[in-house]
Amino acid sequence: MEYPFQNLYEILAFHAKREPKAPSIFTQKRRLSYEMLKKKVDTLAHFLEVSDIKKGDFVAIFMQNSKEFVISLFAITKIGAIAVPINTFLKSEEVAYILNDCNAKMVMASAEQKEMIEPLWESTSIKKVVWEGEYESLDNKNIRFDEIFRIFKSHDSRSFPSIDDLAVIIYTSGTTGNPKGAMLSYRNIMHNCKAIGELTSFSSKDRFIVYLPMFHAFTLTVTVIMPIYYGASFVLVRKIMPFGNILKQILFRRVTMFVGVPDVYNALSRAKLPWYFMLFQRIRYFVSGAAPLSEATIERFTSKFKRAKLLEGYGLSECSPVVSVNPPWKQKLLSVGTPIPGVEVKIVDENMMEVPAGEIGEIIVRGDNVMQGYLNRPTATDETIINGWLLTGDLGYLDEDGFLFIVDRKKDLIISKGINIYPREIEEVINSFSGVASSAVVGIPDEKSSEIPVAFVEVEEDSVVDISDLRAYLKKRLANFKLPREIHLVDELPKNATGKVLKRILKEKLKIGVF
Repeated sequence: MEYPFQNLYEILAFHAKREPKAPSIFTQKRRLSYEMLKKKVDTLAHFLEVSDIKKGDFVAIFMQNSKEFVISLFAITKIGAIAVPINTFLKSEEVAYILNDCNAKMVMASAEQKEMIEPLWESTSIKKVVWEGEYESLDNKNIRFDEIFRIFKSHDSRSFPSIDDLAVIIYTSGTTGNPKGAMLSYRNIMHNCKAIGELTSFSSKDRFIVYLPMFHAFTLTVTVIMPIYYGASFVLVRKIMPFGNILKQILFRRVTMFVGVPDVYNALSRAKLPWYFMLFQRIRYFVSGAAPLSEATIERFTSKFKRAKLLEGYGLSECSPVVSVNPPWKQKLLSVGTPIPGVEVKIVDENMMEVPAGEIGEIIVRGDNVMQGYLNRPTATDETIINGWLLTGDLGYLDEDGFLFIVDRKKDLIISKGINIYPREIEEVINSFSGVASSAVVGIPDEKSSEIPVAFVEVEEDSVVDISDLRAYLKKRLANFKLPREIHLVDELPKNATGKVLKRILKEKLKIGVF
């Protein structure tokens, strides 16, 4: 696949020259043109160079959604340094681990995160923090963005990165141990932008809304970088709550592209939305990623929003992140679509031999979207990427038409008396029961069966779920060996920033007898 740009900055410079007054970012109070965005990026890049940040250095971004996040991303990569977005839900020790793992020299941070950042001077290699927001303790180590934009002038950098240079490190969620840094090049990211655009006919006239955390690979590529790749614009919302503000911005800013995760679509499918929102919203595509949508959510949502397409996709941080998406012209219920252009997907057995259509195996991926490897982890890289194929750790199958269906995570597979049990299948049935918001099924050790399934059920607000009724419901729809031996009702399932259930935490709680 051919790419018209070598790096992210070239994309920005191209559109700033072609349509300087066109909007790039809308915030609550103002809009930022491409010309102004480029000027701010150039100014911050100048500051970075003066601060001795060089090509190949790592600069962390630990920030709430903001225009400064975007400016930081483009300025860091403009000079060939590597941007490291960090999950703002992490604790101080977890942030320190990431900063030390990549040896970050500088952090771009929101003032809201000061309690996390300030203790890190002693335990990490950071030499300077650039603050977004009302941070008052300024000295030679701490400076605000507004001070940089006031003091420094924009100028041209000495050199620019090439397409196969490292651009961004995305740290995995660390559900199975310490997080690993997925090394993404400019080629990786631009492949995703170009391939998705070809499928969906995105143009400069489209407008996205960004409310999911920008540090996540899905949000970063699809809703931040991709709009700029096409000279489009996006509406920046700092936080997801109150959700009414997001609906207001969709109408007021005439949003055409909505990207969300299953929790959001589940809520929208059940919500009583104002009639004027349903009548006047202009959304062309609803895109879902990060975790599978349930069949019940899909059916409710598509019956409610008839004018727009709901496109479910599949991806992972190691693939920049998109692997497949349901094409607008042909969709299959519960499928995550076909591989995006330039990407190959195979289903293989434990010996890396391809299996026939319809047979379940591990999903492996090859293409320009596959990461360069894991930072500082050559062994983990060699175990994950074999002959150019990335082993995803996900189980699934391809049908006769090449549509991909996700069955489960390989590590979540439950083996009871030698029989494979796929938790997602059980969760689908539980989620269809009245009053259930979502569920998670995990396997726990058992002397007789090796493993048994245990279910955790999150109940909808103002609803009641009777466990006896739920058991009877499941018994009619699932084979006996698939029935959960225990069912626990919970107020809320533990989830990461994009709504993916953290099953490791549930297993740990079972182990120590919390339930």
